[in-house]
Parts: sequence; C-alpha cells; structure tokens
Amino acid sequence: MMTTLLEDLQYRGIVYQMTDEEEINDMLEQERISLYCGADPTADSLHIGHLVPFLTLRRFQQYGHRPVVLIGGGTGMIGDPSFKADERKLLTEDEVDANVEAIKRQMENIFDFSDENAAVLVNNKDWLKDISLISFLRDYGKHVGLNYMLSKDAIQSRLETGISYTEFTYTILQAIDYGHLNKNFDVRIQIGGSDQWGNITSGLELMRRMYGTTNAEGLTIPLITKADGKKFGKTESGNIWLDRKRTSPYEFYQFWLNQSDEDVIKFLKLFTFVEREEIEELAVSVAEEPHLRKAQKRLADEITEFIHGSEGLEEAKKVTEALFSGDIKSLDAAQIKDALKDAPSAEVDAEDNTLVNVLVNAQVSPSRRQAREDIMNGAIYINGERMQDVNHEITEEDKINGDFTVFRRGKKKYTIVNYK
Repeated sequence: MMTTLLEDLQYRGIVYQMTDEEEINDMLEQERISLYCGADPTADSLHIGHLVPFLTLRRFQQYGHRPVVLIGGGTGMIGDPSFKADERKLLTEDEVDANVEAIKRQMENIFDFSDENAAVLVNNKDWLKDISLISFLRDYGKHVGLNYMLSKDAIQSRLETGISYTEFTYTILQAIDYGHLNKNFDVRIQIGGSDQWGNITSGLELMRRMYGTTNAEGLTIPLITKADGKKFGKTESGNIWLDRKRTSPYEFYQFWLNQSDEDVIKFLKLFTFVEREEIEELAVSVAEEPHLRKAQKRLADEITEFIHGSEGLEEAKKVTEALFSGDIKSLDAAQIKDALKDAPSAEVDAEDNTLVNVLVNAQVSPSRRQAREDIMNGAIYINGERMQDVNHEITEEDKINGDFTVFRRGKKKYTIVNYK
C-alpha cells in the first residue's frame, strides 16, 4: 500500500521518475530517513524554477524525515552541462562563495532548521576541495566507465555542439556528493528535477561500484510547463527570483496572481502546502465562478507569504491595491518605480511645464488636441488624482521626491515622466 506521503506527491503531480518505487515506499513506511536536494550557486539568488525540488524536500520534512540541503560551492565552480546548449561561464571562487551565502539565507525561509528533524545545510566545497587530481582519477574515475557516461542524455545532447572535459566531469562530482552524504549523513534518497536523472543514477552507480550495497534511491520531478506550452517561470522581464532585490514581493505576487485558469490548480498542487480538500474546492470555483479568481488569489497569497513572509505579502497587496484604485500617493517612490518598472517612461524638459505639452512630449497623448480632450474628458491622472484643468502647469508638488511624475491615461496606461 502506498504511504500517505508518496500518495500525496503523486496527487500533486510531483513524481516523474523513481529508481525503485516499491523500495522508496518501504523506506518511507518503515523509518525516518534523510534525503537531499542540491543547487549550484550560479547566481546570488534562486528563481522559482528551482523551487519545486526544494518544496518537495520540505514536504518530506513535514512528514518527519530529515532534509539535507546541499549548496554546490564546489560543483558551482565547474558547471552542470545537463541539457544546456553551451558551456557555462566560470565564476570566480569569491563570486561562488558570495552566492553560497546568499542562497543559504533563502533556504532558511523554506526549511525548518530547529525542530527534532531539523534540516541540515551543507556545502560540497567542504569535501570536494580536499580531493587531489590523483585521488579523483584513481579513487573515483576508475569506477566510472566512459561508455556509461556517454550514454547519459545530458552528455549526449552536448556532443555535437561540444563539451569541455571540465563539464564532462561534473556528473562524477555530483556522484561523489551522493556517496559522501550517504556515508556521512545516511542520506537514502536524492531528489532533483527531471534533468538530474543522469546525475542521480550516476551517483547510485558509483556508490554501488565503490561501496557495494548502499540502500539508496533517486526521485525526480517533471519539468514544469504552462498549459500553452510556454516555459514556466519567466516573464518579459526575465526570471522570477526569490531575492526581493531582483524580484520585488509585488512582482512576485503579481506573477502568481496572473496565472491562467488552466494552470492555477496545477500550480497550487506543486508550489503550496494547501490541503487537497481546499484545492478541490478551488478547482470547482475555477470551473463555476472563474471571474472571482479565488484560486489565483490563494496561490499568490500562499507562495508570497512562504517566500517573503507576512510583511512581504502585506507590501505586495498594498501596492496591488494602490495601483488598482489609483491611489499612487499611498506608496513611496521606490515602491512606485518598482511596481511600474515595465511601464513606458519618458524624459521631458522641466522648463516646458504646461500639462498639455508634457503629455505630448512624453507620448502619453498623441497630439495637443487629443491631450486637451483627454484632460477635459477626465482621462488624465497625475499621481493617481484626476486632472481636468487644461491650463494646469506641472509644479514641484506634482513631482514625487522632486524627481518624477506618474501619469495615467484611462484605466491602465501608466507613464513615468522624469525631468531634465
């Protein structure tokens, strides 16, 4: 009989491949185990494309198992070639170390490091840095067949475009990681995205050859795609990052709030810890009253609070409400610029300060005649307040922080105007 945890993972669409489903099920049913997932610090923040494997690890923790969270300070110096078209740009050691520290802080928002099955945070640089070239070749490389490595899809996909020996050895380094964690932390399962299947099975094979029976398994998670086939996790502005300096809580919240009806239930299952009964109720709401967008709001609330805390969620909702109501002045300058960073911007002459001229020069209105009509018809807003005086002149009071003005034409067309 399938364990409650494994059954829940299957319900949520989290499981893609397992090395031995029966064995994994028996492990989870009979004992509390340690399992791990890793990420290389290729940037100073993870993005939402990294989230599902770590959230899956967190689900195991909720069921009483111990997560071992690996940050690849060692492997990050090399670069994973898995299904990448080109070689990664190598980072300096200082860059990698700084990224490790930044990602460690993000992990503290995801995992519990204090309870009886507290998560453990490790950096593979701590053991990989001590392996000499001779040791790498004799103690590890001797157990890895060239034909075996060439059979891996991640390696095969790069043979035509080219792969360096540096990246070619990456799968061995990750295999060493699994062996080290198995021996020193009794890690029994490695979790990763579907692109990590080759690296996970390489680790199991290396352990089998070096240590014999290891009682270890692997589990992968499917590639997350949207219903329209587009890549998940990116917008026109780029990745959706976990670091608020890269992606603000407002942007983060809006990304989830704007998910389609076709995707929202799937993402509730994958990215939140909302119980099945509530998810099924929300699915009914999507089908019968989609205009209420209850599922999208629940998704956005849940994941934003999980990553950015209650303060981050409150900030995101405040900015959202201010833009919806037009109450721009309730926000500070940084919040306004962040919320409208994808809106058009323009720079106008500070001396030419008549409202009509500013609207035309900033391309808010296409002509002076149209600008006057827009003003008289009540279609023009300055910092959220309607302006119907065609003779109005822009003063310092209209400039936020003495720096810029937010014009709105109609319901949604925002333009940020700076002055020179």
